[in-house]
Amino acid sequence: MEVCSLAKLVYALNQSLDGYVDHDHEKFVPRPALFRHFIEDVRGLSGMVYGRRMYQIMRYWDEEHANWGAEEHEYAAAWRSQPKWVVSRSLKSVGPNATLVADHIDVLIRGLKAQLVGQIEVGGPDLAGALTDLGLIDEYRLYLHPVVLGNGKSFFSGPLPSLRLVANELIAEDVIRLTYAPAAQVPDGYSNAK
Repeated sequence: MEVCSLAKLVYALNQSLDGYVDHDHEKFVPRPALFRHFIEDVRGLSGMVYGRRMYQIMRYWDEEHANWGAEEHEYAAAWRSQPKWVVSRSLKSVGPNATLVADHIDVLIRGLKAQLVGQIEVGGPDLAGALTDLGLIDEYRLYLHPVVLGNGKSFFSGPLPSLRLVANELIAEDVIRLTYAPAAQVPDGYSNAK
């Protein structure tokens, strides 16, 4: 008997204590242990789905920068190697190893989940909100940093879905990853929370 394994769609972002995910903010610059975690995380993905704004931020990793150290080069190589799908109606083109998607995001995501194994990461709160509304996100991973930003973009762009905590883990010196799943997908009494 052959077992079919679907890829899991994971929405993961750094978040401040007051709920904001502004990636341009200097307070989110990762320390070495957290950056090492992100390098390994990206290496292990089956692909990434981005909204326009998050993709434009992440395009930073498409080009070499003279001030990079070994870790930045390692992250860039891992990021470049992953297939990316960029959801945008305004972009006319995307960079290497990326596919532009203008419509039918639900069809794309269902197809990717059926074709791939492992994890596909979603980047961008607006896109994640649309995918949440469609019931397509399997896990939400909040990398909680001990900083307060005061304003910015929220992790959840719309109404908070009904979620259950399934795991928590200290990732680096001061960053905790909280992992939630849609409540309907988690059996009563289940938790990997430490």
